[in-house]
Amino acid sequence: MTETKTVKTTKPAKPAKDAGKPRPAIYIREGSAFKSLADKLKVRPKDLLDRLVARGYAIESNDVIDEALAAQLSKDLNVPIEIISVEREARMAAESKKADLVTRPPVVTIMGHVDHGKTTLLDAIRSSNLVDKESGGITQHIGAYRVTHGKRSITFIDTPGHEAFTQLRARGAQLTDIVVLVVAADEGVMPQTRESINHAKAAHVPLIVAINKVDKPEANPDKVKRELQKEGLQVEEWGGEVITVEVSAREKKGIKELLEMILLMADVLELKGNPKVPAQGVVLEARMDSKKGPLATVIIQHGTLAVGNAFIAGTSFGRVRALADDAGRLIKTAGLSVPVEVLGFSDVPQAGDFFQAIADADEAKAIVDFRLSHGGKGETPKGPAATLDEMFKKLEQGESKELPLVLKADVQGTLEVLKSLLPNLGTAQVKIRIVHAATGPINESDLLLASTTGAVIIGQNVKAGAGIEAQAVKAGVEIRTYKIIYQMTDDLKKAVAGLLEPVIKETYLGRALVRKVFRIPKVGTIAGCYVQDGRITRSAEIRVLRGKDIVHRGKLASLKHVKENVNEIKSGYECGIGLANFKDIQEGDLIEAFITEKVVPR
Repeated sequence: MTETKTVKTTKPAKPAKDAGKPRPAIYIREGSAFKSLADKLKVRPKDLLDRLVARGYAIESNDVIDEALAAQLSKDLNVPIEIISVEREARMAAESKKADLVTRPPVVTIMGHVDHGKTTLLDAIRSSNLVDKESGGITQHIGAYRVTHGKRSITFIDTPGHEAFTQLRARGAQLTDIVVLVVAADEGVMPQTRESINHAKAAHVPLIVAINKVDKPEANPDKVKRELQKEGLQVEEWGGEVITVEVSAREKKGIKELLEMILLMADVLELKGNPKVPAQGVVLEARMDSKKGPLATVIIQHGTLAVGNAFIAGTSFGRVRALADDAGRLIKTAGLSVPVEVLGFSDVPQAGDFFQAIADADEAKAIVDFRLSHGGKGETPKGPAATLDEMFKKLEQGESKELPLVLKADVQGTLEVLKSLLPNLGTAQVKIRIVHAATGPINESDLLLASTTGAVIIGQNVKAGAGIEAQAVKAGVEIRTYKIIYQMTDDLKKAVAGLLEPVIKETYLGRALVRKVFRIPKVGTIAGCYVQDGRITRSAEIRVLRGKDIVHRGKLASLKHVKENVNEIKSGYECGIGLANFKDIQEGDLIEAFITEKVVPR
């Protein structure tokens, strides 16, 4: 009797109404015990444990939930469960507190072709002499520097190339807010300029173009702008959105205008950070100092880092023994967007590791010990699919359809033909997007870009450089090389056809009116129905209508005529219907039967 009352209350009907909606994910911090999951599900640990043990789980309350167990529990409990790192949990918490978010300074990366004046420009911005410190005047390492314009700060990252920029992104570290692309006015767009543009586009980071060396007699800024248009960068003064600033790093002209444009773009982007949480950031570079030990440059994204704070970064941990700013001066704290050198690591972390302040050193050590014992490295996000097989899996999961390519050819003429030909092989449903196109052998930069954008590398009359194929296998990136163009186009046509999203076609079968509900011991709930029109089949999908509301979608558990199991009941006949995973059927409900099939558009 009690069981019947429970079924008839309105509470059990709520899950049925939401049956078609995805349930929100439950996030469990790495190293958490079983009790943490019970707390998240808002049930008693003992009740959940008993339920799982009854299903054959050999689990105890103090067991740690790992990735494999989380995946199985997600399936059995019908709720997405995701194991997340300590850093990600802290970052989600920081960003969820909207009232505590404040405007932070922008982090800007300088990129461009070699010898186009990247470091000289930064030298002019800082009014210091960085170039003389570098071998041959070319940047040899990553540095981060903070400058002030008016009353506002900007953090600049000076990189040796787009590879370092993308390497950070490949590890999930979205550190850069704005890219300043330096292009020499006397040389224009060069191969590394194109690569820098494509790497910035792949990271979805806005660009400001600094046209440098305008003081030279042979300078031609308009030629540079025309070349930028060919690369898909529509300059603002010609009706586009890309800001260009003409500068002379050597004569320090246009520097003020460049800084103002950076701050204007930062205002548009509305960059925010939370200063009220334990410090969070990203390791930009790390090294072993012969006297001081492991050192790392960290850029703070949330919170304030102070001397004495315990921290973790990947599989390294420690306590902050000293902090130094970009000028080498000792400081006591570092706030939002501040680049700071941290002394106190247990060992050298990796560039791109997430940095997180922890309550105490013992907890920091415990987290790292857990990672080391479980083969983890903290937060290491997986890159997108980079093989056609993986793209087919994305298709099944209903994700957007796009075939990104990194294109390499032996000569410029062939490259131009392919750049115009291949996008036309796409369809209205599946687009072919060329992420990057260049001449020469397939190299590590191509592999890195393909890995972070999910692109397939296509080569025409070129080979992969030494060791690249082995690296590609390890990274899960597909490399396809061809000697005949039509073989390439045929393969891509097949790939596009395979990626076409099928249309879900629904065919109505019939409907039945529920006249009476029977609750039979050891059998369950059976709906006595009259088929009003069409037919009801045993294999059909069904939805239960209560008035205008759909209260359940699912399958039939049984279909009977009189006492016999049948495969089909036609209009005008009575039948007994059992519904899988649904007990709250009521008199007056309508059971609608239909079938669905996937139809690939032609």
